[in-house]
Amino acid sequence: MKDDEVIVCRCEEVLRKEILNAIEKGARDLDAVKRMTRAGMGMCQGRTCSVLIRDMLHEALLIEKDKLPSVTTRPPVRLIPSKAFLEAKEKLSKEE
Repeated sequence: MKDDEVIVCRCEEVLRKEILNAIEKGARDLDAVKRMTRAGMGMCQGRTCSVLIRDMLHEALLIEKDKLPSVTTRPPVRLIPSKAFLEAKEKLSKEE
């Protein structure tokens, strides 16, 4: 497997080459990479890939890691209890 084919964001299946392409097209921070590639928008909300992306930005742009702003997190507008999903599933099962 070539280095460019390595998956950096497992949740959204974003490849290293996609992140490098975003940087080439002008991404200068984690939020810009996130907007351009969806890296960091998955289940873990960037907890896994943000460190790797920060390293890639550092290497490509020669910006010190501590100078790169943290990624902006956006929690759900309203928390949804798990019970609501179970009730919806039961309701759908009864309708079928």
